[in-house]
Amino acid sequence: MTYAQFRQAWDQGRVVTDNPQHPLKVATKDTSFDATITGWIVPPAPAPKDDVPKKDFQVPVNLTLQREEINSILGNDIRFEPVASPSDKPVAGDLETISLAELRKSLASNWVEKTSEGNPLRVLTTSGSDDAVIVGTRKIVATPTPSLDAKGKVNGAEQFTVPILTAVQGEDLKKLVDDKASYSGRETDWFTNAIFSFLPILLIIGILFFLFRQQMKSAGRGAMSFGKSKARLLTMDRNKVTFKDVAGIQEAKEELFEIVDFLRDPRKFQKLGGSIPKGVLMVGSPGTGKTLLARAIAGEADVPFFSISGSDFVEMFVGVGASRVRDMFEQGRKHAPCLIFIDEIDAVGRHRGHGMGGGHDEREQTLNQLLVEMDGFDTQEGVIIIAATNRPDVLDPALLRPGRFDRQVTISLPDVNGREEILRVHVKKIKLAAGVDLSKIARGTPGFSGAELANLINESALLAARRGLSAVTLDEMEEARDKVRWGRERRSLAMSDKEKVGTAWHEAGHAYLNMILPYTNPLHKVTIIPRGPYLGATMYLPDGDKYSTQKKEALANLIVTMGGRIAEGFHSDDVSNGASGDIRQATSLARHMVCEWGMSDKLGMVEYGEGDGPVFLGRGDMGGRRVNYSENTAQIIDEEIKRFIDDAYDTATRILNEGRDKVELIAKALLEYETLDAVHLRDIIDYGEMKDPPSAPKPPPIPDELKKKPAPKATEEDRPEGPGPIPGAVGAPA
Repeated sequence: MTYAQFRQAWDQGRVVTDNPQHPLKVATKDTSFDATITGWIVPPAPAPKDDVPKKDFQVPVNLTLQREEINSILGNDIRFEPVASPSDKPVAGDLETISLAELRKSLASNWVEKTSEGNPLRVLTTSGSDDAVIVGTRKIVATPTPSLDAKGKVNGAEQFTVPILTAVQGEDLKKLVDDKASYSGRETDWFTNAIFSFLPILLIIGILFFLFRQQMKSAGRGAMSFGKSKARLLTMDRNKVTFKDVAGIQEAKEELFEIVDFLRDPRKFQKLGGSIPKGVLMVGSPGTGKTLLARAIAGEADVPFFSISGSDFVEMFVGVGASRVRDMFEQGRKHAPCLIFIDEIDAVGRHRGHGMGGGHDEREQTLNQLLVEMDGFDTQEGVIIIAATNRPDVLDPALLRPGRFDRQVTISLPDVNGREEILRVHVKKIKLAAGVDLSKIARGTPGFSGAELANLINESALLAARRGLSAVTLDEMEEARDKVRWGRERRSLAMSDKEKVGTAWHEAGHAYLNMILPYTNPLHKVTIIPRGPYLGATMYLPDGDKYSTQKKEALANLIVTMGGRIAEGFHSDDVSNGASGDIRQATSLARHMVCEWGMSDKLGMVEYGEGDGPVFLGRGDMGGRRVNYSENTAQIIDEEIKRFIDDAYDTATRILNEGRDKVELIAKALLEYETLDAVHLRDIIDYGEMKDPPSAPKPPPIPDELKKKPAPKATEEDRPEGPGPIPGAVGAPA
C-alpha cells in the first residue's frame, strides 16, 4: 500500500500497534534513503448509519503552536469564525471535549458532519488571542474490539508493506508512530551495492572498447576518424535539379554542358584525342547560382555528386586537412564517373607564403595535398572537380594553372532577359494572378542576383498572404521589389515635425534636379517614409542594364546628389547631418572619375591607385594598398575631386534657385502624401499641381494616447553607415 493509504488507515485506528503477535516495524537500508514499513491492518468498520446518535464537540487548540497539525487535519477549506469571548458557546447544551487525535480519527472514519446545519465544523477565534476552539457535530460510534484467535492473533488482520523515502516522509512517520513501532537495523542490498560499485568500471571499459574499435576501422587515419573526408554524397532521387531549373546564365550553362556530355559519353571526346578539363572554377558574385549550377550538372549527368566546403578541410590538428583531401579523392575514384564540388574554395586555396599566415601552417599543407592529388588525376577516371568562389583574386596561381582548375566559368549577374527567365522559374512555386507582366518586374530589378529575385518572389507571396489575397498581383511584386532593394518602411519611427519638414525639402531638392537635368536615370519614386536604414529616399530605376558610365551622366549624378543640402537651406538657416550620405556618395563618385576613369583634363588618362576592390593582405604591404603616385600628384587629385564637387554644387544651387517654387510645391506634396511617383512630380513641374494625386491616402495620425508615450527620436544611429541608398540618395547602385 502507499504511504497515503497507510496514513488514512492509521488515522482510522485500523493499524495493529499493541499486539506482540502483529508488531509494527520500520526497516531502513544502507544503500539509499529507502525504508519499508511492515505490519498488520484490520478491515475497515462498516459505515455508520444515519440514525446513530450525534453529539456536539469542541477541541481547544493554540493557533500558533498547533498550526501545522491543524492544517494537516482540517486542510485549507476550514472556516474561521470570530467570537467575542472564548467562553461563548456555539450551541446550547453540553459540548464534548475531545483531542486533536480523536478529531483526526473521527474525520478519517467519516463520523464528523462537516456541513451540519446546527453546528457545522469550524474554528472559533478571538481577536488578540492565539487560543481557539474547533467545534462541530460527530456521530457516536462504538469501536468494536478486535477478536483474537487461540494463538493470540487478531482475527481478519492482513499484513501490509509500505515503501517510503526517509528524506521526504521520515519526519512525518516519526511523529506519527512515535514509540509504537520498532526500528530494525539497516538491511544491506548486496545486489544494488554491486551495481553501484562496478557500473563506473564497466562504463569505462565500454568506452575504451568503442575507441579501440573505431581506431581499427579508421586504418591509421587517427582516433575518431579525424582524417576522413567530410564530403557528402548527394542522391538525386529527391529534389533533383537540372538545367531547366537554372535560368539567366545561358552562356555558363552552354560551357558547362560539355562536362555533362563527357560524363554521359567519355569516348566521344577521347576518340578524337581530346580530354575534358580536370577542374572547373566557377567565379561569380554571391547569389548568382554557382552551387545551383553544380547540382544541375550532377542532375543532368545522373552521376554521384560529392559536396564539401573549403572550410571542412582545415582543423586544429596538423595533417588532418591533407588526410581529408586524400580520402576525398579516394572516394571519388571508387564512384567514378562522378563530380566533386568544393564550395568556397578560397578558404583553403589562398596564396601560400604571403601575409601573416607564414609558409608552414595547416591550411597550406592542405592546399599542397590538393595540388598533388589534382596532378595525379587521370582524365580516364571520369572524376571532375568543380569549385566555386567569389574571391578569385586571392587564389594561389598554382591552383589555376592548366592541368588543375584550368577552366574558369564566370557567372555574372543576369541581364533583363535572364531576370525574366529566373522569375518564371520561381513563380512556379506560388499562385500568380492572371495578367501579371513579369517583364516589367525584370526591367525594374537591374543588378538583382538570382537569390535576390527568389527572395522577391517569396516576399511578394508573404505580402499577398498578409493581405488575404487569393493570388499574387503586380502590386505585391513591386512592393516586394522595393522592400528587397531599399528596405521595409519604418512607419513606427518617431520623427519630429521639424525633421519631417527637413526631410521633405531634402528629398524635393534631389527629385527636382533628377527630373530637370538630362543624362539622369528615370525617377522611380520619392518618399519621406523611413525605409530600411535611412529617413527618406529619392529612388530611380535605370531604363535597362548599365555596364558603363558616361562623363555627362556622372556629372549629372553629382549635381543631383548636391540638391539635398541646398534645398534644406530654403526653409532653414541651418544645416543638418542628413547630407552625410550625399557627401560620401559624391566624394566616391568624383574619386572614381579622377583616379580610375580618366575624366579629369588635368590628370589625363592615368590610373592613380589600385582601385577600390577588396583588400587582401596576402599581397602588398600590411596596409592592403600601395600608393603609386607622388605627394604632389596626391594634392592635384584632391584639388580635382573638390573642383568636380564644387562645380556640381554651384550648378545645383543655380538650378534650384530658378525653380524654388516648384521645389516648395514638391516638398508640400511630400508632407501631405509622403510618397510620390515620377508622374506626380512631372505634373507639379509642368502644371504646378497634380492632375491625378496618389490614390493611397496619407496614413491616419497617431492617436493621442500613443503620442503621450515617449518614443526615441531618430538619431545618428538611424542614419546609414554602409553602402547603398541614404537619406536623399538618388538610388541604389545598379
